[in-house]
Amino acid sequence: MLKVEDMHVYYGAIHAIKGVSFEVGEGEIVALIGANGAGKSTILKTVSGLMHPRSGSISFCGEDITHTDAYKLLRHGLAHVPEGRRIFLQMTVQENLEMGAYINKEVSQKDLDMVFNYFPRLKERRKQIAGTLSGGEQQMLAMSRALMSHPKLMMLDEPSMGLAPLLVDQIFEIIKELHKAGTTILLVEQNARKALQIADRAYVLETGGITLAGTGAELASSDEVRKAYLGG
Repeated sequence: MLKVEDMHVYYGAIHAIKGVSFEVGEGEIVALIGANGAGKSTILKTVSGLMHPRSGSISFCGEDITHTDAYKLLRHGLAHVPEGRRIFLQMTVQENLEMGAYINKEVSQKDLDMVFNYFPRLKERRKQIAGTLSGGEQQMLAMSRALMSHPKLMMLDEPSMGLAPLLVDQIFEIIKELHKAGTTILLVEQNARKALQIADRAYVLETGGITLAGTGAELASSDEVRKAYLGG
């Protein structure tokens, strides 16, 4: 579904992503793990059209999207839930969800019911101003807003960041449910243990380059990964 080949990304003179190549097959959960500053978020921003690579190529569902703008990619079925949630803080929960469905002709009750089924707490707070929600509720809203566009591929950037352990478990259970329902997932996550538990395949990123790749189980049992990311 997604193929990135020899991608190089710069911030001015800084060479942030150095020849990265990876794939996400339809129906997979693929994780990118690595330390802070390794380049994980930059990769997602570049795939989703918020940044553009200096060289290399990105294809999605067989189409070259290397220099396609972000708003066009949403119509192709690629949704990005950014780090820090980036919800519309002054709008209500429901208004945020309606913004997520802006590519549709109208906001259907069926779509709202679908996201409320995944996130019942949001239904209780549908009229509440989003900026007054807890961190966990804001993360649920960010994921729900992306779901309103019916994405083929959902890219999640640090969905567990700053959340209490119980909420982290809940978010990962919902990611598994979304996957079972047919959404392909590219997951960037510092919680390597959780990410590898649910990933079909994973890549380890260090200082802008991929250093290891394998199934989630293979990387979870790798001595190198355990020492660096799993505390073992």
